[in-house]
Amino acid sequence: MQLIYNHMMRLLFSAVCLIFLSVTSCNNNNEVQNADTVPDQEKQLRGLVTRFPDSLLLYENLVQFFRDKGNYNQAIKATETVLKADSLNDRFLDIKATLHFENGDTINAIKAFEKAVSINPRPEYIISLGSLYAQTKNPMALAMADALLQAPAANAQKQALFIKGLYFSYTGEKVKALAFFNNCLKLDYRDVLAYREKAICLYDLNKYATAVDVLKQAVAVQNTFDEGYYWMGRCYEKLDKRKEAADSYRQALQIDPDYGEAKDALGKMGVE
Repeated sequence: MQLIYNHMMRLLFSAVCLIFLSVTSCNNNNEVQNADTVPDQEKQLRGLVTRFPDSLLLYENLVQFFRDKGNYNQAIKATETVLKADSLNDRFLDIKATLHFENGDTINAIKAFEKAVSINPRPEYIISLGSLYAQTKNPMALAMADALLQAPAANAQKQALFIKGLYFSYTGEKVKALAFFNNCLKLDYRDVLAYREKAICLYDLNKYATAVDVLKQAVAVQNTFDEGYYWMGRCYEKLDKRKEAADSYRQALQIDPDYGEAKDALGKMGVE
């Protein structure tokens, strides 16, 4: 679910964006830079939000700029500037929550999602919050899933079942989790995340060959599904099929050259 939309921004300010083609890299330490070292694109964006402080589109573009650079501290600060002026802006709470999550701060992500839901219980906010509750073994995940199931207009039955499966998987009830992921796939055979989570459950149950079959279905549906190949590699390792494992990790890296876990797996195998 893409939570930060900048397509409209690019259309409205295409003339400005032409200026931004030459961009220097951001400070890797996520610190505020001196004026002489601030990239031109950042200067332009900061100038625009200063000139038009009521433009949320401009703030979203500034947030996206920092996000693209991996500068989450500055991206979050930009959302907080908006929220300081409008603490009930559920969209920027949603954006802030997403940034915290991507930055590995689950606690603050949950807090921001909780506030967004309390202001505007949109299905996409509930889905995000429910998923994080599930990953932190919070039984409120089941309440979020039930809320989605009891609201047909939300059209989120598959997501609700996925949240329940995720919760039971994280709490160690793998067999129960499998039933929910199977139901997700009955509703949508293209749901690669459900395939992934089903395979992880099977992996944890030591059913590696069956997990490989599930992952083959996932990559058949989406041949760029890097996580599918990565988990296939892990299963092949457990089956003592080193060549197949290495090939799977390489395939994951071909799709995403920055896939750290796949690189580490090959390194541990002693494979280039």
